[in-house]
Amino acid sequence: MPTIFTHAIVPLAAGLALGRARIPVPVIATGMALAMLPDADMVGFALGIDYSHPLGHRGASHSLLVAAIVAAFLTALFRPSNWKLVFAFLFFSTASHGLLDTLTNGGLGAGLFWPFDDTRIFAPFTPIRVSPLGMGFFSMRGIETLLSEFLWVWLPAIALLIIGRATIPNSGQIK
Repeated sequence: MPTIFTHAIVPLAAGLALGRARIPVPVIATGMALAMLPDADMVGFALGIDYSHPLGHRGASHSLLVAAIVAAFLTALFRPSNWKLVFAFLFFSTASHGLLDTLTNGGLGAGLFWPFDDTRIFAPFTPIRVSPLGMGFFSMRGIETLLSEFLWVWLPAIALLIIGRATIPNSGQIK
């Protein structure tokens, strides 16, 4: 899995690229939290849930269906006038977690299509180093992980932000 920081950068860049007039700061912050939330399934290890179980790490919580349900629920709570855009943003934010996990070079892949298919998916190209857990994060492997995330996620996210701000009309204006 990418680091928690990297999961949050994707909706931050997307939200800022679209502009706070379209995606308000509380929605951007929610998107960032949602991008990190699927890894709460790590608690399953303490509960005795096997990694490969559909409810295990990178399983159901990483699915597109869960992303859609969470996005729909939170969009209803926010009650925005531009509900379709907010729903799409929150769905993308949540789904981005599982999609990024498919780009890592370790683990079991992500259960994107749960409950219809329990297969764990990897992208055909897996350039992101899987993040070491625990104190292993503070090792050479942790540094290598951060460097691969910078190259494959942070730089494209920054490019998305710059392009969005330059091309989306009024992306910098607040209503």
